[in-house]
Amino acid sequence: MKKWSKISFSFLVISLLMFSLVACNNDSNTKSGTKKVEKVRIAEVTRSIFYAPQYVAISKGFFKEEGLDVTLTTTPGGDKTMTTLISGGADIALVGSETSIYVYAQGSSDPVINFAQLTQTDGTFLVSRKKIDNFSWDLLKGTTFLGQRKGGMPQMVGEFVLKNHGIDPQKDLNLIQNVDFANIANAFASGTGEFVQLFEPTASIFEKEGKGYIVASFGKESGHVPYTTFMAKDSYMKKNKETIEKFTRAIYKAQQWVNTHSTEEIAKAVAPFFPDTDPEIMNTVIERYKSQGSFATDPILDEEEWNNLQNIMKEAGELPKEVKYKTLVNTSYAKKVMNN
Repeated sequence: MKKWSKISFSFLVISLLMFSLVACNNDSNTKSGTKKVEKVRIAEVTRSIFYAPQYVAISKGFFKEEGLDVTLTTTPGGDKTMTTLISGGADIALVGSETSIYVYAQGSSDPVINFAQLTQTDGTFLVSRKKIDNFSWDLLKGTTFLGQRKGGMPQMVGEFVLKNHGIDPQKDLNLIQNVDFANIANAFASGTGEFVQLFEPTASIFEKEGKGYIVASFGKESGHVPYTTFMAKDSYMKKNKETIEKFTRAIYKAQQWVNTHSTEEIAKAVAPFFPDTDPEIMNTVIERYKSQGSFATDPILDEEEWNNLQNIMKEAGELPKEVKYKTLVNTSYAKKVMNN
């Protein structure tokens, strides 16, 4: 009986020790964050193949690897996206950097900070109703041009490019800017305008259907700008430094993946986000954006791009005030994930 008691006691002690080790290990995992999943709400300004690296970060599991559970919502228009972010409806916004300047100029006590750039060129193309074999920009003079919404990056870049080619948008052509973003393509298809500024995949779809022909790229003409950037309120970033770092690391992984993989592989990765898009069109669009360097290969928004953005805004008469680079741009997270 005594012998049995000693064996039983020894077994009990060993069992308790093993249980304690397992419990400590589980507790350590929880404290270190390896099993903690953080929810992050993203508001994107539109659903576009232009944002391919973002969808790759989701579909290839790069956010999940970082312990992030992201919810993606499309909030059409820069004003709506920024309102969603400021009101707390989203943690992070993917939108043009000009919106952060607009908010800051209004005297916000909690400014919106740009921390990771996604696209680095304009994403629109000049589409002609008629096929033009030898296009030159002066062909636009005297025509009706269906442009983008006033105050938005597409419109500002469009006017900037026209002026660089010696065209005064207000005097040298009939500029239409009172059509809602969502209806611009339909307006052109219905017969309005001889030229139109369109995003992909609409531009390529029109070309395939014979409704229009791509004659120039505003992205190639305007140079590098922080066209669409991930941003968050300053207060959120200060309270969630680790989350911002994880988020930026996932985006950087996706950017590198896009940069080193084929058009077909990228198209396959983003296809779930565009179920109604023809695979052939998707390949064409991705190749077009990739070849002109629209997808940023790293998340750093540099000072030259920031200054170019403000020059474009100033030229369009839409810059409320000049804002110093470091006031609304934080590259510390981008640099850290790149170095590591």
